[in-house]
Amino acid sequence: MRVDASGAAENVSVEDTWKRLSENTQAVLIDVRTRAEWSYVGVPDLTPIGKQTLLVEWQTFPDGRPNPAFVAELSRLLDETGTSKDADLYFICRSGARSQMAAQAMMKAGYASCFNVAEGFEGPLDEARHRGQRAGWQAQGLPWVQS
Repeated sequence: MRVDASGAAENVSVEDTWKRLSENTQAVLIDVRTRAEWSYVGVPDLTPIGKQTLLVEWQTFPDGRPNPAFVAELSRLLDETGTSKDADLYFICRSGARSQMAAQAMMKAGYASCFNVAEGFEGPLDEARHRGQRAGWQAQGLPWVQS
């Protein structure tokens, strides 16, 4: 498993994530934010590299409770796409916290190569308390779409 000394999934920058997804045909990106975030903030667009981001909520909207079916839902999607338990799985959320928990849950479920996208989709707050400007998928100019 890809873990650090504390048992956390290895953190990977958004740039390295894009590079690894581009180079490894078996690598998968999983966005664990809420349906509201996907709809109103946007999602990573992997069509330039011939892939699709898998979307599974780690916490449900609007109550913010953990999704008790997360592992089962994601495992089913991975099976449907023919993804093996040895494939590199990259987990992304808003800023890297929920995705770390999701990656750890999937490691416990037997997936051997789980990574946390450290800066997430929007990154940390800037001085004006806005996200998406300092770091993260959006701030680095990686492809994304909004519905």
